[in-house]
Amino acid sequence: MKKEVKDTIIVELGQKLKEYPHFYLVDLTGLNAEKTSELRRKCFKSEIKLMVVKNTLLHKAFEASDIDFSPMYESLKGNTAVMFANTANVPAKLLKDYTKEGIPALKAAYAEESIFVGADRLEELAALKSKNELIADVVALLQSPAKNVISALQSGANTIHGVLKTLGERPE
Repeated sequence: MKKEVKDTIIVELGQKLKEYPHFYLVDLTGLNAEKTSELRRKCFKSEIKLMVVKNTLLHKAFEASDIDFSPMYESLKGNTAVMFANTANVPAKLLKDYTKEGIPALKAAYAEESIFVGADRLEELAALKSKNELIADVVALLQSPAKNVISALQSGANTIHGVLKTLGERPE
């Protein structure tokens, strides 16, 4: 491969690292063509960009990045594919479906500004909540006390209304 082509790939990888806030390094060794095509289709449907890369070029893209990816350098061995995503837990959930077969295997991930190394971190990554999910949880927690107060006031009003109605209808 010519140096100009390598430089272009490194720049492209660097742009992807900036464009997508989350990415996973995956080992696709052992997937046949049919399974690889199926994985690519599922990635496309889930809005995940899957790229097979050379480890040395990805290493150079990591070094050129503003973020310190040095804990991931040891994961750059063998075949490596990168799954770029806008939502942190979507690739983990997709990979979790495949874990029954053991392929593809998670090498490392960068999600929610944290680095996860090793296949054993897949459960943790799948359990991560996206920013929107966290905001929804906070809003629900904030609304809960207000809903309780309103429902208590409404039930109290109904009770008082019922008592007054009963007293008004009662013959003297």
